[in-house]
Amino acid sequence: MGFTFSTMTLNLLLLIAMVATNILSLYHLSTTLQSPKSSPRQLPQIPDELLRQLHTIRATINHLTRLQDTNPNPNAKSSIPSDLLLYSRLSPIASSCHNHPDLLHKYMTYTPFSICPSDSELAESLILRGCHPLPRRRCFSPTPKKQTPSSSFPHSPFPSSLPDSSIIWDRYSCKSFDCLNRQNPNLGFQPSRESSKFNTYTSDLDLPVQQLLQIAKSAKSVLRLGLDVGGGTGSFAAAMKLRNVTVVTTTMNVVAPYSEAVALRGLVPLHVPLQQRLPIFDGVVDIVRCGRAVNRWIPTTMLEFLLFDVDRVLRGGGYLWLDHFFSKGVDLEKVYAPLIGKLGYKKVKWATGNKTDAAGVKNGELYLTVLLQKPLSR
Repeated sequence: MGFTFSTMTLNLLLLIAMVATNILSLYHLSTTLQSPKSSPRQLPQIPDELLRQLHTIRATINHLTRLQDTNPNPNAKSSIPSDLLLYSRLSPIASSCHNHPDLLHKYMTYTPFSICPSDSELAESLILRGCHPLPRRRCFSPTPKKQTPSSSFPHSPFPSSLPDSSIIWDRYSCKSFDCLNRQNPNLGFQPSRESSKFNTYTSDLDLPVQQLLQIAKSAKSVLRLGLDVGGGTGSFAAAMKLRNVTVVTTTMNVVAPYSEAVALRGLVPLHVPLQQRLPIFDGVVDIVRCGRAVNRWIPTTMLEFLLFDVDRVLRGGGYLWLDHFFSKGVDLEKVYAPLIGKLGYKKVKWATGNKTDAAGVKNGELYLTVLLQKPLSR
């Protein structure tokens, strides 16, 4: 029934278009006949109203034709690739916002020309659901009540402490970095404690920065630009900065001000969830490290999209480093090893080790550290 109605509508519009075209032709003919052949004057302008109507008719016909070509039979199978449909639900294609109208409406309800609401957790909830709303165009970003003087910002990427006054703490249970460090010293908010993180070797799962640089040098490669996916407070980027390598860090403020901590260390935070297309151009970075945020909790299809997007941004000869990826031991061989193998990269390092909980009990989970090199040409 819907197809019949669309066909009738399309035929009617085609008829209207033909009539309109004939009217336009007669209009041109009449104006030409009225003009003497001996006086070569400029032809009169076509009325704007007639042009607008013709453009509207043409656009409507094109739209209906595309709909008819895409799915002429409502009962027929969609011609849209299934992986694209799946990706539209997993990644921030704009239509993802339609799935969360209540959150989006709440986020975009504010008083213009005033201070923006302090509800960054709402924007983060939308982002984590694949909806990246436009910024609020007509309100002003709030700033901390007590600004840190520029002279007080740390110059070292591994300062002894981070200034509390640079953070808006309203949304967090802790109101200082000391509080975060007391709750969990492994979160990375004590940079001086992080200084040895990428410089020591305690097991085969570790890859010290100096060893990484030596591997690249032996392969006659160069490390200049990098991306740290799920990099927390930016300790890998900080270690590389000391060696004149520029690394940007993707991070999210899920339970603490990670992005602000990265920036306070003089590094660049990208407020990007794992399911988003990496905001980097094709084939321009030398290394991509995936931290512990990339693990078996990510749906397999989404992880596959992430790995192929990493391939997109890596240059030929660049490196992919999966650092302490954890999964069930049985899944490592059946799921993740074949998934990683799809990239066709050269294995430079492949090491596994048992993952234990706080009590030291093994739960059938393994850590995997992998360094892979992208082919120079394909």
